[in-house]
Amino acid sequence: RLRWARGFRCPKCACAKGWRTADGRWSCSGCARKVSVTAGTVFDRSRIPLTEWFVAAWYMTNQKHGVSALGLQRLLGLGSYQTAWTMLQKLRTAMVRPGRDRLHGPVEVDEAYVGGIEQGVRGRGTEYKFIVAIAVEVLSPKGFGRIRLGRVDDVSGASLVPFVSAAVEPGTEVRTDGWKGYNGLSGQGYRHHAINVSASGDPAHVSMPAVHRVASLLKRWLLGTHQGSVTAEYLDAYLNEFAFRFNRRHSRRRGLLFLRLMEHAVVTAPTRYRPSRSNCQTRNHNI
Repeated sequence: RLRWARGFRCPKCACAKGWRTADGRWSCSGCARKVSVTAGTVFDRSRIPLTEWFVAAWYMTNQKHGVSALGLQRLLGLGSYQTAWTMLQKLRTAMVRPGRDRLHGPVEVDEAYVGGIEQGVRGRGTEYKFIVAIAVEVLSPKGFGRIRLGRVDDVSGASLVPFVSAAVEPGTEVRTDGWKGYNGLSGQGYRHHAINVSASGDPAHVSMPAVHRVASLLKRWLLGTHQGSVTAEYLDAYLNEFAFRFNRRHSRRRGLLFLRLMEHAVVTAPTRYRPSRSNCQTRNHNI
């Protein structure tokens, strides 16, 4: 029902007529192609039963702070840590809805630094931490709306301005600190409001409370659920999960999160994952 809401549709010839075969696949009456309902989705060619995928998705969306691969391995009784890790990575990929709306209203934008501790180095001068750009809708009279997160290579305008363009609707008021990397926003059609934090007399978390609150929650989540052992290669997937969960934090029915994830999963192209050796070594040490 989620894959073909309006009935069967052959991915090859677009024929709307077909029948279900004894092996559970569908046969197109137009081109006779055999089609699996999971083909071309996150579940494509998976040897894990769909029932276990559903358990993983339900557990992932209903735990307040998410779930680690080790926790999922124990829950499903999987013999391989890599299998649990791959399942979670694929579900994280599906947490980004294709063609999602960009942020509106006043939006705060800043960067945060996550990763290992580098002694004696703070702020934009660090070289060993990962840089995460954060955009947060600011509601009136108070409160925060949706967020967007993305890993950027550096804090130059060449990295920050494209992130804002992809995350925020043009014409929106964008509030940033006085960092020069945001100077190009006005030329991209945004109403750029730069806040001189040092001249305001207020600490950064008071001048720009939204992005600092989100950054604090993100760091706490990475350190708590994942023990901080997130590599740069897969950081975007973890950011997708955090944003998915944060943007639906007011949902009263947790089952809706599961439904949304399944809706995204059937329209997300399959991706092949293989944990890096350093990732597996870190996880095995934690085990």
